[in-house]
Amino acid sequence: MSAEGNLAEKLAQWGLALPAAAEPKGAYRPLTTVGNLIYASGHLPIDAAGTLAVGRLGDSMDAAAGYQAARLAGLGLLATLRKELGTLDRVRRVVKVWGAVCCTPEFTQQPAVLNGCSELFVEVFGRESGIAARSAVGASALPLGAAVEVEAIFEID
Repeated sequence: MSAEGNLAEKLAQWGLALPAAAEPKGAYRPLTTVGNLIYASGHLPIDAAGTLAVGRLGDSMDAAAGYQAARLAGLGLLATLRKELGTLDRVRRVVKVWGAVCCTPEFTQQPAVLNGCSELFVEVFGRESGIAARSAVGASALPLGAAVEVEAIFEID
């Protein structure tokens, strides 16, 4: 099945809709293309209704809620990619995912939180193309109080 088909199937299973593609709120681009690589700016966890997932892991949120927030950030990345490319079927592979998790100093489950985005990409692009190099770090604060922020690099046709 194509990436577009996989995404449609997963969204239907989860009862979710793709959020609106990110619009820049400052002096940056949501995506920059260099050759056959697309560099995506950091995306926050915003649902289709425009609600931002806010909180601090290890305090007001647990790892399961953080996982869902990372999944929302991943959906936002996919929406931005689709807007730029016209279809997700042009994505050859996910190259790199980087994520920041707003958390307490004692919280150490950043990788488990970022799995929300990483596993989404596997579900959409398949195991071979969807698993990327990845970094997951903790942060004391993120823009607008967001629980997570995720950026990624994609190889395209």
